Amino acid sequence: MKKQTAGRDNLGELAPEFARLNDDVLFGEVWSREDKLSARDRSLITISALFSAGLFPQLKSHIAIGKEHGITKQELVEVVTQLAFYCGWPKAWSTFPIIEEIYGKD
Repeated sequence: MKKQTAGRDNLGELAPEFARLNDDVLFGEVWSREDKLSARDRSLITISALFSAGLFPQLKSHIAIGKEHGITKQELVEVVTQLAFYCGWPKAWSTFPIIEEIYGKD
């Protein structure tokens, strides 16, 4: 897994300790424990959590990360369809355009 720098890149000056925790602990330690749970599975879990909370800016970023981790467009559409019944239909409507933006229309 590539080294995460989003925390430092985006919040390093404003919230340096938060940025360190994001990059070094969350992504550096927790996400890297692939012997416990694959990066692909962690992406599916994170996408589901962000979807359920309606946190669309972070959801967009994690859909892109999920794509890098091997989640297919069809799998993600199925995940969102499933989640729509448990977390809200409008959230699904808001997520499908994000999926198309990241994966393309084909």
